Amino acid sequence: MNKPFDMEIFLAGVLTGAHATRERHIRQAKTIQAAITERWNRDNPWTWQRKHLVWFLNRHVNQHAESTRYYYLRTVHLLTLRLGKSWQFNL
Repeated sequence: MNKPFDMEIFLAGVLTGAHATRERHIRQAKTIQAAITERWNRDNPWTWQRKHLVWFLNRHVNQHAESTRYYYLRTVHLLTLRLGKSWQFNL
């Protein structure tokens, strides 16, 4: 039996700011994780590629309000920072 990947522990090193902001990033990261897991069966961010995050931003966030897209983009930035990647994303 595999233990589910803990996104909160994964992001702990790069999360700063107010408690509500940290909670929002964790909640959004879990949403990203769930969508990528459902589509590609990759629940571990260490196995993600740039195309997975681009797909999420284009398919799941594109229809939301501009402010929501901005916040998801910030969460994706934190994920890439934690992964040590230099990926750039545009909405």
